[in-house]
Amino acid sequence: MSSRSICRVLCGSTALSTALLLAGVAHAQGVENATAAETAVQGGVEDIVVTARKREESIQNIPVAVSAFSQAQIDRADLTSVEKIAASTPQLTVGRASNGSGAQISMRGIGSNSTSLGIEQSVAVIVDGAYSGQGRVINEGFFDLARVEVLKGPQALFFGKNATAGVVSLTTADPTDEFEGRVRAGYEFKAEQAVLEGVISGPLSDTFGVRFAIRGSKMWGGYYRNVSEAFDYPTTDFVTGVTTPHEALPTPNNQPREKELLARLTLKWEPTSRLTVNVKGTINYNRNNNNSWNYVAFGCQSGFSTVNPTTECRDDNFVSHMNKFPVALGEETPFGKDDGSLYNYYRAWGLTGQVGYELDNITITSVTNYSRNKNSWACSCAYQAAGVYATEGTTWRSFSNETRALTSFDGPVNLMIGALYQKTKRVFDQNVVFAGVENSAAPAGMRYVAYSKNSETEGETISPFAQVIWDVTDALNFTAGVRYTHETKDSYFVQPYVNPSLTGLFVPNATVAADQTFTNWSPEATIAYKVTPDINVYAAYKTAYKSGGLSNSGIYSGLSTTPDEDFLFDPEKAKGFEVGFKSTLFDRQLRFNVTGYRFKFSNLQVDFFNAPTFAYLTINAGAAISKGIETEFEYAPHGVEGLTLRGTLNYNSSKYRNFLGPCFAGQTIAQGCPSPTGPGGFPLQDLSGKSTSVAPKWTATLGGYYETDIGADTTFGIGADARYSGSYLASAFGNELSHVDSYITFDASAKVGFQGGRWELAVLGKNLTNRQYFLGAHADGPLTGSGTGTAAGISADQIGFGTIPRTVMLQATFNY
Repeated sequence: MSSRSICRVLCGSTALSTALLLAGVAHAQGVENATAAETAVQGGVEDIVVTARKREESIQNIPVAVSAFSQAQIDRADLTSVEKIAASTPQLTVGRASNGSGAQISMRGIGSNSTSLGIEQSVAVIVDGAYSGQGRVINEGFFDLARVEVLKGPQALFFGKNATAGVVSLTTADPTDEFEGRVRAGYEFKAEQAVLEGVISGPLSDTFGVRFAIRGSKMWGGYYRNVSEAFDYPTTDFVTGVTTPHEALPTPNNQPREKELLARLTLKWEPTSRLTVNVKGTINYNRNNNNSWNYVAFGCQSGFSTVNPTTECRDDNFVSHMNKFPVALGEETPFGKDDGSLYNYYRAWGLTGQVGYELDNITITSVTNYSRNKNSWACSCAYQAAGVYATEGTTWRSFSNETRALTSFDGPVNLMIGALYQKTKRVFDQNVVFAGVENSAAPAGMRYVAYSKNSETEGETISPFAQVIWDVTDALNFTAGVRYTHETKDSYFVQPYVNPSLTGLFVPNATVAADQTFTNWSPEATIAYKVTPDINVYAAYKTAYKSGGLSNSGIYSGLSTTPDEDFLFDPEKAKGFEVGFKSTLFDRQLRFNVTGYRFKFSNLQVDFFNAPTFAYLTINAGAAISKGIETEFEYAPHGVEGLTLRGTLNYNSSKYRNFLGPCFAGQTIAQGCPSPTGPGGFPLQDLSGKSTSVAPKWTATLGGYYETDIGADTTFGIGADARYSGSYLASAFGNELSHVDSYITFDASAKVGFQGGRWELAVLGKNLTNRQYFLGAHADGPLTGSGTGTAAGISADQIGFGTIPRTVMLQATFNY
């Protein structure tokens, strides 16, 4: 079935379902009005409380485009990672990447592609009020959550810095007023994964509470199947000229065979009714057997891999083709394994302190966070069975404090003022092995290394902000605010070792240093009108800002004419308008919302691997426009207690407005390359009017949940959700080989609760259609693509970040 046909089917069914539901609601309303004196009202849509403006508000009253999940919804759908949250949120996508930033997180087609470690995400992740712009945060599992909020579009005022495209805000659960606990065990059949989780919570005194949550998991299988075969990798010693054969064995058949341990301790102290102190400490451990386990060559000009001509490029079988380091190379490479194994090893810990103090008319809140993570990996970095390997070790640490004060005077005007301070440091080391080079006279650990990289960035941010809140009337509210950002970044990059045979390609010991200062004012204003107590409309002007920087994971290439400029990139800015209609109708049986938006993103930060000059280029697209309409409904009829139906229908157009960008490797003259020659000596193409990466025009969801009593103290619940995405390009540079067809995924769950919910058995199924799709792409496949800017170019293979296949988990829970 074509993309248009699929869209017609799903979108049509959404519209039909909505019409039927409205008719049913009208009928139910009439019945209820006739019998209101005789029967009690049951059911109705859940009123979700959000803190998107740093104060508790109903999701229907807040003038912000936000999708939110309550604690019950999170638990029911097993939303235990940023990727799972994205899979349940229209227009939010998360592509898991192996190197660079570690992820491509996109909202409405705007995001930061993954190949540069120096680019922070345009979609910020906030955990318990503390900002994280690092893509590696997706390696952290999130469980025992109280609330998830996904804010769409620029968010400058309430969520720190660098949220030009949106925010994913996660709030973990606090200690409870009474002692309670939970033990949960699960087994997922596809990955052969066992999961064990425990929570205990309660008061230690009238003023002090504690909550401890821990989760561990282990896979004996995996999501992807490696089918590579052993191949020979000979190396030639630069000193002696002797060639030595080596064998590169396949990686394990099942990948990623992940092991994970997560723990969180929360202490809450309320000595008075005015003061609350909350401290959360977390640790995260995650390890797997291949950092690139989901990388797949899915688009190739001939239909077959360039580096493995007998291997078909496919997008439907969850298969990879990767090999270990030859043993001698693994032993001699920093961060390598003695047996040549591939891996990814992520460790993180953090401490967050939240203090709230209430005066008579002022509420003061402060969030202080210290976090640190380390990530190391060994990679088959052609992402196919070819002789390109790398290892990496990075560390990131951050200290931040955000303090704000909100007034609550009886008059019509109130204020919110505050400031953010953040201090960060990133350390990056990488070693790349390829081209069969060897140097017996090299420093220890560098014998088989082609070149090594080292980089650091120290950053400091001071960012005050303020907002005026004016209740013009009981129904009309106007707010206006601004955030000022002053950010400094002190960075350097150097390639301390290059094999002597490659010094013409990679420049040794040439340091790129950058002492950068960025400043910005980001204003916003919103007017909201309450038509009735259950109908609200609003219009907002928003801006946001993300500072520039230096690409820590770049390449200093001797083929580039401006190698220093390859590393530096300018700030990204967003501005535009959003209008919204939010309604809760028919005695709270129907929630129906519509949002329209248009935002311009100037100097959108993108990263590209330029094969002809063998360099990563961090550049700024001139501008991109994201505009569209989003609709959502939720229906919970009084007449059928326990039933909730929901759906969304979204149109989004996200295109470059003016962007002379690099040609993809192998792009021909007929395909639009070259236009002028750009910085670095590489040819350019005109991408104006072309779609940004992962930007489907149409997305939709349709689903529901039903829970009912089936016996004494026994309940049964069943739920299902379908998600449709239109087609899009995974590449940010217009390569048609990265085309991803439209798709539908289907999730379902069923549970039985016993003894009033004390015991529960559940089955959770995700991606039951078993559809493989790609949520981003490595710029171009290494060692592929030729003839760029000629009439007879051969396009580079497209390597995509594949999603997880069909999974089915059996889960048992005991609550006490």
